[in-house]
Amino acid sequence: MDRDEWFDLSLPLPPGLTVSAIRRAVDYIERELSELVDIYHEQMNVFSAIVGIYGTKALDSVSNYEKHRNVDTAQQRFPDLIRRGSGPDPSPDDSLESKASKRPWAVQSHYNHPGWYIIWRYLVDSTESLEAGKPVIVWRVDIAFVEESDWKYESSRAGPEQGGRTTHLAFTDRRRNYAAKRFTSVATWFFPVVNPSPLMGINPPTNPPLPSKAAQ
Repeated sequence: MDRDEWFDLSLPLPPGLTVSAIRRAVDYIERELSELVDIYHEQMNVFSAIVGIYGTKALDSVSNYEKHRNVDTAQQRFPDLIRRGSGPDPSPDDSLESKASKRPWAVQSHYNHPGWYIIWRYLVDSTESLEAGKPVIVWRVDIAFVEESDWKYESSRAGPEQGGRTTHLAFTDRRRNYAAKRFTSVATWFFPVVNPSPLMGINPPTNPPLPSKAAQ
């Protein structure tokens, strides 16, 4: 499938980040994670974190953004990536956080820092029925500049006595309409069984019309 036409070239991007780099990052994520599908079936709850990590690795390799070279800083602090040349204390406009989710609009974070966020929306298709050779598919890429006020605190549904996570920040499904308006889709691949918008009653961002069979 030729995906190039699904990129919206009119949307604002972080300074120095290009559509070409995002396209190459998607290819990298799908290619590298095809060998890690067993982890998804064994530990689904950690696979989204792995997708986000590979998104960071991809953009560090193919874009004008780089991850922190100090291992401790890279693992513990925001952001995942900074614009090359922006220095050790980058501004929010030069900061880029890489996250991933199976859900269409939800976004979670342990920080409420302002900055750019890129969300890799993915699915695992072990039978490769959607696209041959791709057991992991990034079916949408969302991006937005997020302000500190966009986040809200939420506690885990499982209380502390049940081992619930500490309080985190989120655009949750209960705020899906707000998250849908806040984030814009840089790219969307239209697989009929994947597009959640009609089921959720949400008007998705405007995308190009479906290509004809002759063009596919």
